[in-house]
Amino acid sequence: MKKIIIIGAGFAGLTALSRLYNYGKKGELEITLINDKQQSSFLPMLPDCLGRGVAPEHLMLDLAALSKKKNFNFIKDKVISLDLAKKEVSTSALNLQYDFLLIASGSETNFYGNDEIRKTAFKLDNAQDAASLRRALDEKDYDSYLVVGGGYTGIEVATNIRVYLKKRKVDKRIVVIERAPSILGPLPEWTKSYVLANLKRLGIEVLTNTSIEKVAGFANPMLIWAAGVRTSDFIQNLNVEKNSQGRLKTDEYLRVNDSCLAAGDAAYFSHKNNFLRMAVQFAIMQGSCAAGNIIRQARGKSLVQYKPVDLGLIIPLANNQACGIILGINMRGCLPVLFHYIMCVYRTYGFRNKLGIVKDLITGR
Repeated sequence: MKKIIIIGAGFAGLTALSRLYNYGKKGELEITLINDKQQSSFLPMLPDCLGRGVAPEHLMLDLAALSKKKNFNFIKDKVISLDLAKKEVSTSALNLQYDFLLIASGSETNFYGNDEIRKTAFKLDNAQDAASLRRALDEKDYDSYLVVGGGYTGIEVATNIRVYLKKRKVDKRIVVIERAPSILGPLPEWTKSYVLANLKRLGIEVLTNTSIEKVAGFANPMLIWAAGVRTSDFIQNLNVEKNSQGRLKTDEYLRVNDSCLAAGDAAYFSHKNNFLRMAVQFAIMQGSCAAGNIIRQARGKSLVQYKPVDLGLIIPLANNQACGIILGINMRGCLPVLFHYIMCVYRTYGFRNKLGIVKDLITGR
C-alpha cells in the first residue's frame, strides 16, 4: 500500500483527495491530509461576507467530518519542514514518511516583513478572517477604510465595504492603495477602465504608485491588507526552483521531483512561454491531474501531461456590476455577476452550504 500525503485542503487538495478516494477504498493507497485548520474555506466568496451578508459558516467544510465519511487520515497541524530526499513531512508534532506527496497548500497574505502592519491590519485568508472583519465592521465605528492592494481581492473588499455602509445609510471614506502604476496588474486595459469607473461611482478613491509602511493621516482607519500573497514558510525554505512568491516550479506532469507534485497556488506552471495565474479553475484541474499521475506512478504506468484550459475570469463588484472574459468573450454588467455566483454555488462543498449561500445572497444582512 502506497502512502500518499496531501498538504492543504483548498480546491487542488480536495479535488485530488476526491479522485484518490476510490483507490483508497480498494486498499491501494493510504491517504493522509494535513491542514493547519479543521475547516476548509471557500475563498472566492470571502468578500461577500462583508457586503452581501454571506455567513462565514456557509463557506466552511469540516475536514474531520469529511475524513470519517471518506475514510482518510486527517491531521490538523502546521507543516514545519519537508525533506524531499528522505520523503519526510515534519509538522509541529509529527514526522511522517510518504511514497508520494502533493503540495497543495495554497497561498497566504504577504506582509513583506512589516510586523507593525501584520499586527494591526485585517486580512482575508480564510472564513475565520472574514468573520473577524465582519465582526469589527459591526462592533466598531471607523471613520475611514484603507484597502491596501488593488488586485481582485482588494477591489472586491472595497466595494463590499461600500455596500455594507450604504445599507446602514453611512457615508465614510474608502481608499484603495496600490503600489503599482495601475490596479488589477496584467489584466487588459478595458477591464481596468471599467472597474475604475465603477469605483468612482461608488465613491471609492484609488491611489496608485503608492506604498504604505504605517498608517498616518487618516482618521480612525480600518486597515485591510490585500497587497499580495506568498506560499508557506516550509515551501519558502525548500531548496528547489521557485518564483518570487515562492510557488514551486513544476514539470509538465506537475512534479517537483519523482515523488513530489504541486498543484494550485503552490504550483508555478509554464504554459505557452508564460506562467499560469492563480485561479480556482487551474487549481481544480491541477488537483485532478496530480492525483491521476500519483495513481499512474503507483501502478507503474506512464504519466499524463497537464494541459490547462483557461475558461476566463470575472471581477465581481458588490454593486452587481462585473467585468471579465468568459470563454474568450468580453463581458460587462450584471450577467457576469450571475455567472460568478452560479459557479460559486456549484463549486461549494455540501448541500447545506449551497442552500445557505443562496439564501444569504437573496436576503442579505
